[in-house]
Amino acid sequence: MPLKNSKSSKKGRKLTKAQKAKLQQEEEERRLREEEEARLQAEREEQERLERERKEKEVERLELKDQQRREDELNELRHLLEQNHTAVTKWKTDAMETAKWERYMRCDGAPDPTVQQDINTYISLWRDDPEVNITAVLKQCNLALQLVDELEGQLKDVTDPQENQKYQEALINLQELIHSKHRLTTEDILKRASSNIDTETGNMQTVIRDEKVTVCLWANIKKNPRFKGLNFEEVGFGFEIPKQLAVSDVAVRILHTHYDHLSMLARMTHLRIQTASRRSLAGGAETPEDLAEQVETKENREVEEDSDPQSQRVEEEVQSIQGLEGRKSATSLQSRKDSPLPEEVQQSNIQTQMEALEAEGDLICPSVQLPLMNQAVHVVDLMQFTPLGGVFYYDVFHLPPQALHVNGWEIRQFLDTGLQMFHYPTEKFDLGSSDALIFPPIGASVMLPDYVVFLETPQVARWDAAEKQWRMDGITDVSYDEAQAKISFKMDSFQAFVLMQKTYANLPFRSWELRPLGQDAAIFTISGALIDLSITIQDNQCLLQSERDQGLSRIMGKWMSISALQKAMINAGVNIFVNEYTDKYVSTCGKDPLTEHAAYEQMALFASACAFSWSKWNSKCGAEHLVMQVCEHLDSAPVPEDSWSLYLLGAQRSQKLEITEESEDFSPDHHPSSEFHSTFIHMLQDSMSPGGVARTRESHHLFVDTVQSLLCATRPLMYS
Repeated sequence: MPLKNSKSSKKGRKLTKAQKAKLQQEEEERRLREEEEARLQAEREEQERLERERKEKEVERLELKDQQRREDELNELRHLLEQNHTAVTKWKTDAMETAKWERYMRCDGAPDPTVQQDINTYISLWRDDPEVNITAVLKQCNLALQLVDELEGQLKDVTDPQENQKYQEALINLQELIHSKHRLTTEDILKRASSNIDTETGNMQTVIRDEKVTVCLWANIKKNPRFKGLNFEEVGFGFEIPKQLAVSDVAVRILHTHYDHLSMLARMTHLRIQTASRRSLAGGAETPEDLAEQVETKENREVEEDSDPQSQRVEEEVQSIQGLEGRKSATSLQSRKDSPLPEEVQQSNIQTQMEALEAEGDLICPSVQLPLMNQAVHVVDLMQFTPLGGVFYYDVFHLPPQALHVNGWEIRQFLDTGLQMFHYPTEKFDLGSSDALIFPPIGASVMLPDYVVFLETPQVARWDAAEKQWRMDGITDVSYDEAQAKISFKMDSFQAFVLMQKTYANLPFRSWELRPLGQDAAIFTISGALIDLSITIQDNQCLLQSERDQGLSRIMGKWMSISALQKAMINAGVNIFVNEYTDKYVSTCGKDPLTEHAAYEQMALFASACAFSWSKWNSKCGAEHLVMQVCEHLDSAPVPEDSWSLYLLGAQRSQKLEITEESEDFSPDHHPSSEFHSTFIHMLQDSMSPGGVARTRESHHLFVDTVQSLLCATRPLMYS
């Protein structure tokens, strides 16, 4: 047995030697492979080194070539921009003079609101006018509203403090008169309520409306304790009242003004002065602590107890407005006129935008005045939310004494106090039971105005007259019927209310494209977060288009200036416009504003011949650079997908990229067949036809200015 084991061990030792030989052979083969791989790796590294050196030399050559022509390119670009700016400025000045002359020659009885004597005479005559017929008064109010709009426009541009004060006084007096006239006409109708009783209900109800105002009135003549409420079917408004009011001498009014003076009052009452740095404008890492301390300017108001609460409301508005020294709108990176950059920057625009980023320090914007952001949860932030569709004034009045008819005589009691508010629920009731101690909420329901778009479920806010602000508390049982476009809710008392929507509900953009349609014509298409829109630009006019026409019928397909279109779109609920504080509410790419603004200027210069589009790499290239797709496009057809090329824009130079939109990773490497240029337009010219370049040089200054204004107002490179 031991002998057998010894033989087996011996045989095993022979197999081990064979294995060792095989292992040695395998190790030798592995060594040879490693040496071959090392040799190949060394060759690859050498090739890569040589390629890097070649690229570095090529980049150095291109940079040297770019530096040699840099001054000439900057001078040429500066000349083009200054030439357009001078022409646009002259055109605007001439247009203003022409408008003044046309107003003077109209001779239609309307005063010039900028002439103090004219507007004061107009206000005095209208205040003394005894006319209370609602049709005639509403026509007068429409003229006054036109003057209010003109004065608001003047206040935005005026710089002289005396002129500012003059316009404010005129604006205050006009708004006061409009409210007063509405109240007088309401009183006149209610005095004759018993003569216009509805045979079915035994009460008086009526609806009067024109293009700016809708008035719904109900007078409680019958005092039926089972009465719950009323719907004004013709306009879609309704109300619900408790038993205490159903048996009282009261009248309910729902006054819907298509304009909104209360939100303007809130903005002017609650102000803060805020200084923003360049990084905060770019949506960078600035924190709220970097901003200036907010300063709230409020008049010390003495609110007197008045038997006429409506007059008290008007007086409060007057006091608040008088305490202000004007309001300047601050819109980030808009036109040169609205640009937050200092005047010397505007005079030497290109030099600064291309080279100033080399200097240390942040760009400091001028101080701007904005609504104070109250930290209370229920106070509406008018930067975050926008009231839409005007204001609904929801009031209850003491019913004026009705006329008595005796033996052919009409006997009427006249009161010196005028129309008086009924203060529910603080008014004393004499019901003879415990019901007098219970004050149920009052209800309201309204159809959404058909001239606005609610991209989301509308929110209701009530007016806090004491603090001059909108609030979302105190509103209960909110019910929204999307199919019928109707919203109903309840409040503790009668107050003005509005329907609101998030200001930036349609941001950030999913994509965008600016495509030429011919000489001095282009179409700007935006795919928003909730709705897609396109704006056609022809010379200095813009036309809005959208697949969704509901709520946009008043502005769709109508040519208007860029400023008029911006105002109309915001009022219609389809806002795509931003300012330097939008990044507090919307996620952004965080781009440098100087580089971004320079890009918009040059895109506008070439908008007649080149198409520009969104790129996914724009969010991957860093804050100091921009990436977009560009191609020459000389017809009005859609751009073929294979025509686009990617371009990288920076503060110092622009270049064509080697990657495409379908590449897996971002790379800043330039296209092998391209060069570097100090300006974007010279970079584009390298790959453009002579006809395309010629078309850009023939672009009209008004078209260029309109495209630039639209791009600066929407900032697609930042908010997409």
